[in-house]
Amino acid sequence: MIPAAFDYLAPTSLSDALAALAEHGDDAKIIAGGQSLLPVLRMRLNAPEVLVDLAKVPGLAGITDAGDRLRIGAMTTYQQLLDDPAVDQHAGVLVKAITEVADPQIRHRGTLGGALAHADPAGDVGAPVLALDATMVIAGADGTERRVPAAEFFLGLFETAVGPGEVLVAVEISKHTGWGCAYEKFVRVSHQWAIVGVAVTARAEAGTITEARVALTNMGATPLRARDVERLLIGMPATATDLDAICARAGEGTEPPSDLNGDAEYRRHLAGVLTRRAVLTAVGA
Repeated sequence: MIPAAFDYLAPTSLSDALAALAEHGDDAKIIAGGQSLLPVLRMRLNAPEVLVDLAKVPGLAGITDAGDRLRIGAMTTYQQLLDDPAVDQHAGVLVKAITEVADPQIRHRGTLGGALAHADPAGDVGAPVLALDATMVIAGADGTERRVPAAEFFLGLFETAVGPGEVLVAVEISKHTGWGCAYEKFVRVSHQWAIVGVAVTARAEAGTITEARVALTNMGATPLRARDVERLLIGMPATATDLDAICARAGEGTEPPSDLNGDAEYRRHLAGVLTRRAVLTAVGA
């Protein structure tokens, strides 16, 4: 289908972009890489009167080493993340997940911030950002920045803490240097949205798990942390037989969708299977 008619703005500064959002209010929609938004427009699931393109706004793309953390601009593409060795070294689970995103064409155009702001619960980057305890940096109409923990960023289906007239400008990730990681994704066909996905980053010392983060893709209206599983993993031997029962609980308390790819109970079972695989990979068992 052809999208409904809209006006197109390409501001060259963040202040101009914020001013455009303030002027047009609910009639405006931000476009970043466009890989999530354009299909929505073509299917006329959304019909904004104005698109505000962030592509020409300086300072919104790139990866900065800020000492104990990485600051990733919201307009940084998936491919830029894959090409940067610092991301692989300090936030490896994000790289693992991004390699599962669609195909090279999408990865060269799609942006981290665009995907997070779109907040599709089946998208691949929400869970690793949660597992990394990232912080979202949001710019308001007056140019000031506020920081929102990833755990408080996803509010509901396609809904985030980015308010009217605001722009997600960066993602800050504390360095997880030396942590093991894995992203397990189950699909029926290549390049599909995740039926279920699991992001894990963990540390083990002397064969015992000392820290663990487990986050789930497409197991509810938002990406989720499996906090009970995380808690139970601490202090456990990093061996398959000792972890089976704990990982099997990953889907407990979740409300995954039921559709042609599988019902909710199937997804809960699958979450446990994938969690086991991801944890064992992350701890090197």
